[in-house]
Amino acid sequence: MTQPPTPTADSVRRLVRSLLPESADDAQGPDVRPVTQGRTHTWWVGTRHVLRLAPDREATLRRRRELRLRDLVRPHLPVAVPASVAHGDWAPGLAYTLDAKLPGGTADDHDVSAVGEADLAGLLTGVRAVPVRQAETLGVPRSAPRSLEALRRMAVQAAQRLAAADEFDAARLLQLTPPGAAQLAAQPAAAVLTHHGLTGDHVIVSPDGRVRGILDWTEAALGDPAEDIAGLAVAVGSPAAVRAATLAGYGARPCLRGLWLARCDTLTRLADHLEGRTTGSLTLLRSQLRRVWEPILLERVTELKEE
Repeated sequence: MTQPPTPTADSVRRLVRSLLPESADDAQGPDVRPVTQGRTHTWWVGTRHVLRLAPDREATLRRRRELRLRDLVRPHLPVAVPASVAHGDWAPGLAYTLDAKLPGGTADDHDVSAVGEADLAGLLTGVRAVPVRQAETLGVPRSAPRSLEALRRMAVQAAQRLAAADEFDAARLLQLTPPGAAQLAAQPAAAVLTHHGLTGDHVIVSPDGRVRGILDWTEAALGDPAEDIAGLAVAVGSPAAVRAATLAGYGARPCLRGLWLARCDTLTRLADHLEGRTTGSLTLLRSQLRRVWEPILLERVTELKEE
């Protein structure tokens, strides 16, 4: 199998010159740089665009589906979705999208205000309103609800390892008992569209705390809405995520389910990183763990009784 080429500043600059006529007159070519070190498939182009290059065929399918999905969800959302300036193939069978950059920072850089929480509520309301049949026609896959009990068991082991490393108080996880996990199991209901990849760097926030846009819809799926509540807990903290979900009309069960999905996930990810099984920013993983373990009023007034 032929290995796909590795993008370089020169190859990216040549591609951008062919896409942006105004850059062709620049003798040195447009300013291009990787969004983050080590990620050679996502590039800033000047100050107004971002170029995303699919590294393989599977990512190409997701990129092409995302282009159509963004057009479908845009009318339903109160926040911006990136618009494509150009798209095509950057190598045989490998897609690219050149998008207009959304103004603002990320939720990792700015706190979300009370008005921003209302923006997030509009996001959750909007994706739920997207017609499932139309999303399926675009190829958006269905995703089965995850077992909270299975996640709880993995999180217990992770919490014990983190406690040994003085990273976490494992007793905090005792709040989620096996009967509690069973009570928060996903209920039989019609699937809804979910972003399914909400993290701090996908939530665009302005300096005044308003949520201005949501990036990267490549992982979108039809399934459990608690997954997006969990993503928001990771991105903006559990209290803000639960307040936004409540404003969007979700009750205690999906809110608490999303909270515990996020808590179990972040425990496992941090433990895996400390043991060398994953890479990434240790500071960010610790920050995400802190966000999702922020206490919320709902878990103080809602008892998870044994059945």
